[in-house]
Amino acid sequence: TNTQEHTCSIPPARIFKALVLESHNFIPKLVPQSIKSIELVHGDGGIGTIKQTNFAEGSHFKYMKHRVDVVDVENCYSKYTLIEGDALGDALESIVYEVKFEASGTGSICKSTSHYHTKVGVEIKEEDIKAGKDKAMGMYKVVEDYLIANPDVYA
Repeated sequence: TNTQEHTCSIPPARIFKALVLESHNFIPKLVPQSIKSIELVHGDGGIGTIKQTNFAEGSHFKYMKHRVDVVDVENCYSKYTLIEGDALGDALESIVYEVKFEASGTGSICKSTSHYHTKVGVEIKEEDIKAGKDKAMGMYKVVEDYLIANPDVYA
């Protein structure tokens, strides 16, 4: 299990909408060089929905599938599980992510927790966890910068 926290100048409801509720529409448009598409394989975005992220040509990974476990719009909280894809590698069965955005001044604090479920007899390396965290933080920063530059988007 790994927990991290970072501050953001965007209010919780707005960043939550961009990163969680509208991610399948927003993220591929924002970073097409990294993410080709995010498709709703099953469901409408609510609990039980399966989302498939397809990475761009030349990416380290091809795809990954997440299952939406909890979406609490009022509290800007989401819980979802990485259930399939080459990002899991040979060591991981799944990764459960919990993300919560809380108000802080005119912006927010993002609290994220990742629960790594390894396959039997396998240990995960700290540098692999750090690499995944760094990519996630990079995505948060790209979204934050875009929302700052475009104040009407998801306002």
